[in-house]
Amino acid sequence: MDLQERYPSLGFAWPRPGVLELTLRGERLNALGPAAHRELARVWRDLEALEGLRAVLIRGEGGVFSAGGSFGLIEEMRASREALLRVFWEARDLVLGPLNFPRPVVAAVEKVAVGAGLALALAADIAVAGKGARLLDGHLRLGVAAGDHAVLLWPLMVGMAKAKYHLLLNEPLTGEEAERLGLVALAVEDERVYEKALEVAERLAQGPKEALHHTKHALNHWYWSFLPHFELSLALEFLGFSGEELEEGLKALKEKRPPRFP
Repeated sequence: MDLQERYPSLGFAWPRPGVLELTLRGERLNALGPAAHRELARVWRDLEALEGLRAVLIRGEGGVFSAGGSFGLIEEMRASREALLRVFWEARDLVLGPLNFPRPVVAAVEKVAVGAGLALALAADIAVAGKGARLLDGHLRLGVAAGDHAVLLWPLMVGMAKAKYHLLLNEPLTGEEAERLGLVALAVEDERVYEKALEVAERLAQGPKEALHHTKHALNHWYWSFLPHFELSLALEFLGFSGEELEEGLKALKEKRPPRFP
């Protein structure tokens, strides 16, 4: 299977034996347009068939992880109900794909991880962030409910009080703060993120394949208990894409000013 031909918006490399590097190659700051969003939702099934794959390392091209869904993706959803429904299921698979994937997944979170980009980073089994990286859910500033990964992952990772504070106020975290709260596994100096993430992925690739799979599968049952919460939050998020608050959120983002919601 030619992964590059099948998924042209992503990059693939083998930096170490057994370690597949999956690179996000989006628009500015690796924002995910319609094609990249669709490919990230589908790629995990094909990766399962790769012989010799023992761990996946996700990174962003150019030393930046991802600024999340692009304006183009949002505009496509607003213009077509068919596109809205398609992206809804893609958003579900983008989060559940890495969680369901039988091999360990490591994320190298550099500079920025926002929205769908943050969802992908936190759905990894081990996220290594730069101390100065900026992590932000971003949905409330846009004027839609915090869907994607937030309701599924944040309360278990950081507790309900901190989850509500950062999600409801749209309050960003640095990588250092995220490590302290338990949102990411490790925070390292910004220039060492990829090096450390690759080291972790290589160690996982050398581990016991079956035991790692079974341990990941068992641990993730903590998340499966809350799948109804996840699907409700995702549905409420997409309901917001037809609302008035989104209009102001989008306008504010494009004009680079704080939103003034009606």
